[in-house]
Amino acid sequence: MATIAIIGSGFAGLSAACYMAAAGHKVHVFEKNSTAGGRARQLKTDDGFVFDMGPSWYWMPDVYERFFSDFNQKVSDYYKLELLHPAFDMVFGKNDIEHIPQNFEELCVWFDKIEKGSAEQLKKFMHEAEYKYKIGMEKLVYKPGLSITEFVNAEVIAGLFRLQIFSSFSKHIRRYFKNEKLLALMEFPVLFLGAMPEETPALYSLMNYAGLKLGTWYPQGGFGKVVDAFVKLAESLGVKFHFNATVERINTVNNKVVSISVNGNLFECDGAIAAADYHHIENTLLKKEEKNYDEKYWEKKTFAPSCLVFYLGINRKINTFNHHTLFFDEPLYQHSKEIYKNPQYPSQPLFYMCCPSKTDATVAAEGCENIFLLMPIAPGLNDTEETREKYFNIMLKRIEKNMGEQFRENIIFKKSYCINDFVMDYNSYKGNAYGLANTLMQTAVLKPKIRNLKIKNLIYAGQLTVPGPGVPPAIISGKIAAELLQKQLKTISNETAI
Repeated sequence: MATIAIIGSGFAGLSAACYMAAAGHKVHVFEKNSTAGGRARQLKTDDGFVFDMGPSWYWMPDVYERFFSDFNQKVSDYYKLELLHPAFDMVFGKNDIEHIPQNFEELCVWFDKIEKGSAEQLKKFMHEAEYKYKIGMEKLVYKPGLSITEFVNAEVIAGLFRLQIFSSFSKHIRRYFKNEKLLALMEFPVLFLGAMPEETPALYSLMNYAGLKLGTWYPQGGFGKVVDAFVKLAESLGVKFHFNATVERINTVNNKVVSISVNGNLFECDGAIAAADYHHIENTLLKKEEKNYDEKYWEKKTFAPSCLVFYLGINRKINTFNHHTLFFDEPLYQHSKEIYKNPQYPSQPLFYMCCPSKTDATVAAEGCENIFLLMPIAPGLNDTEETREKYFNIMLKRIEKNMGEQFRENIIFKKSYCINDFVMDYNSYKGNAYGLANTLMQTAVLKPKIRNLKIKNLIYAGQLTVPGPGVPPAIISGKIAAELLQKQLKTISNETAI
C-alpha cells in the first residue's frame, strides 16, 4: 500500500483520488482553495443564491455513469438529473429566438422548417457523428497518449477515413447544411475546443452527437452536487482531503517523488498526481532540470479561451428566459478570429446566458432568478474592472434589445470573474478557462505528456494533458493518470526488489 499525494481537487483530481483509493492506496488530496471542485466550485450568497462558478452544461452522461459504475455505484445514488426541454435557446436578433428541441424527431422537424430537406441531412450527419463518438469514447480517449502504438487498433485504422481526423469541421458541416442558423448551431460547441471551426478536426462532430442526440441535462442543485458526489465517493473509499493547503514544492530523491511541501510542512508520499495547472506545476513546484517543457514550449501552444463571467442575483422572476440561451446575433467568425487569430477583446461579442433557477428552485431565493453571463475571450489579455463593466453593459443591452427584458434595476447581487481570477484561484496559465485547444497538432500523443519524463512516480492530470478540456475529459484524465501511476509504482517496486 502506497501513500499518494494528489495536487488539486478539480474533477481530474477527484477522479484520480477515487481510482487510487479503490486500488488500496492511502490517498491525500491537497487543495489550495477552501472547497473542492476546482473550476466547478459553487458561490453561495447570504441571500439564497447558489452559483455554479464554472461548468453548467451536463453533456456525455455516459461518462459519468461509467465512472460511478467502476465503483459499483450509479449517478442516481448521488444526484438527480433532469433532461432540459428545450435543450437550449439561440438568439439571432430582436424577437428572433429559436428553441432547440431536446427530442431528436422534433429537432428534425425544426431543421426542415429552417432549411427544406435538412432533416434527412441531419440524420446522415448524426449517423457519422455517432460512429465517431463511439470509436472516440471507446477506443481513443482512455489512452495515455504516450505512444502512437496505443492507437494501432484494427478498428481505428479501418475507420480512420470515417473519423475525419485530418478534415476541417467547418467544411464538413457545410457539406450537409447551408442555412446560417443551422451552421451556428452546429459550430458553437467547438468554439470552446480552442480553434476556429475551419481548423478543428471534423472528428469533433462527435460533440454534436453528444449535445443534440444524447441530450442536455441538469444536475439538480447545480454542478456543485456532482462535485459533492465525487467527494462523498472518495471519502467512502478512504480519501483524506486537505483544504487551504497550498503545495509549494514537489521534493524528489533519485528521480522519485518522496514528499511535497504544503503550507511550510513536509508530507511524505510514494507518488503524486498533479491535477493542478500543468504549467504551474512545472514552473513553480519542480526544479528546472525536472520539467518536461520549457517556457518556449508553452508560448507556442494554442489555448482554449478564457472567459468573462458575471454571476447575477435578480429579485424578480423573468418569464422570457429558459435555462440555457446562446446569443448569436453577431458573427461567429469575427468573435472566433478575435480569440484565436488576433487575440483581443471582441468587437462584436457572442455570449451565453444561463438561468438555472428556471429548472431548479434551490439555486435562488423565492421569487428570484439566478443568472450567469459568460463571454469567451482570448487568454492572456489585460483584465481591468473598466473592461469588465464595458462588456457587462454590452451584454445587458443585447439582452434588453433582443429579448425585451430589462432587469438592470433588479440586480441585488453581482460578481464578475475573469482572467485575473483564473490566475489567482487556479494558477491558470494566461488565465485560460478551458485548457489546451483540441487542434490536430495538439491531440492525443501531441498533447503535453501525462507522465513526467524525468520523475518516475509523478503523473499529470487535467485539461492541459490527455484527453483535453471539459468535465467528462477531466474525469477520464483522472482515471488514466491513476492507472499509469499504479504501473509506475509496480515498476519502481520491482526495481527496488532487484
